[in-house]
Amino acid sequence: MAESPRSLEAPALTTPRLLLRQWRDDDADAFAPITADPEVMRYIHDGSTLDRAGTGARIALWRRHWEQHGFGLYAVELRATGELIGFTGLATPLFLPEIMPAVEIGWRLGRSSWGQGYATEAARAVVDQARSEFGLKRLVSVHIVGNEASARVMVKLGMRLDRETVQPDTGRPLRVYAMDL
Repeated sequence: MAESPRSLEAPALTTPRLLLRQWRDDDADAFAPITADPEVMRYIHDGSTLDRAGTGARIALWRRHWEQHGFGLYAVELRATGELIGFTGLATPLFLPEIMPAVEIGWRLGRSSWGQGYATEAARAVVDQARSEFGLKRLVSVHIVGNEASARVMVKLGMRLDRETVQPDTGRPLRVYAMDL
């Protein structure tokens, strides 16, 4: 496999309230309560929660994604406190082969951070980076039907409904939104 041209440390992004940064070894402890919350995970894959070990494995996977693709998911911190509140970033949605090749923008925040505009603020920074630094021409975002809060973020970003489909391994109904950059 060819080495990614951006295989070094992921660049950090800042917004007025947030720091989007590379994952650190100790982040699993702070992120595990988010992935263990059934309400947070309700619309993620099959709705299963993760324990501390599963959370650590996911973070390791996301770090490898940066190395392999030159883009990925950022840990999102509140600048005022340094609290890790979730993630936002880019991924390759291999779980949905019908839309490949594609780059997906996604986010997951802890419940205490919902409804404050953090997902939109962070996602806008990532969209700008995807366009200006990564040279991407199109982004998609996928949500399980029923997750209307996530769909509202997609619309705020300027995305439009591209298709309705089902998740191949769970049969859950999905909506795919897309935007040209």
